Amino acid sequence: MTDAPYRVDEVSSPRILLVDDEEAFAYSVARALRAAGFEVVVAPDYREALPILEDKLPLDLMISDVVMPDRVNGFALARMGRMRRPDLKVVFMTAYDLPEEEAIGRVLRKPISPEEVVAEARRALAGQEGAS
Repeated sequence: MTDAPYRVDEVSSPRILLVDDEEAFAYSVARALRAAGFEVVVAPDYREALPILEDKLPLDLMISDVVMPDRVNGFALARMGRMRRPDLKVVFMTAYDLPEEEAIGRVLRKPISPEEVVAEARRALAGQEGAS
């Protein structure tokens, strides 16, 4: 008697795009997110984030700094992302007092710990209040 072939359906982890130009901070947040079981793609600015947003691979959440180099800030990047992926959930991070009416997601205030970002990612992916 032979056993039937064993098949495991691949279960993927939620995929997060992290956009932040502060390399040390992005590294520590990406590390914490990966330790929490998320797949993380890191981009330092909108130029590197846009091809990821245009890719056909699944993307569950974008966590973006608001103030970044060049002319495109995190709010504008999120609008571009939503044009490509209407269901994209977004969380923003900033150390600045900015008008939040442009935000299409929750805005976290820096300084923030990587663990707090992980907790907010879980809330956003679960669709809880305050996350978009």
